[in-house]
Amino acid sequence: MSQPMLSLKSEASSGETPKATPHLLPCRVHHTGSVEPVQSFWEPKVNEDGTPTAYFRGRKLLGKTAKLPEGYRGVVAVTCAAEEPSGLPEEGGVIDLEAETPQGSLQVQAEFDEMVVWAHEAAVDASADPYLRGAEEWLALAEKIHSYPSPAPEEK
Repeated sequence: MSQPMLSLKSEASSGETPKATPHLLPCRVHHTGSVEPVQSFWEPKVNEDGTPTAYFRGRKLLGKTAKLPEGYRGVVAVTCAAEEPSGLPEEGGVIDLEAETPQGSLQVQAEFDEMVVWAHEAAVDASADPYLRGAEEWLALAEKIHSYPSPAPEEK
């Protein structure tokens, strides 16, 4: 069996990993640094009907909370540098492509069991939203490929 192309690394034990709630916003922010204090930019409220509402740069956003199914774990991760191959073979040597494939790693930053998907001034439609629909389709596929067929009934 070949080695995995990607691995998750966590420095803390699973009980110590911080909990988070990812927010998928319908915009692109061209900034990768710290934003302190975050409350001046992002402070969602929950309406009486349970719908999350927020304002971001003057635009009203309505959210939909999507919980992960039982048995699944979400992680927020950042890319780590790929491990370098052990070295080049001497002239005329044979290269084992599987052994020389760099292994990628992701460093776990936080865990989550729900996420909030936001839309401009309207509730998120799960059948049309690419994130919610993609997650539902992926979960259905994962259930199919990781399930075992039921045994056939015995014939008499």
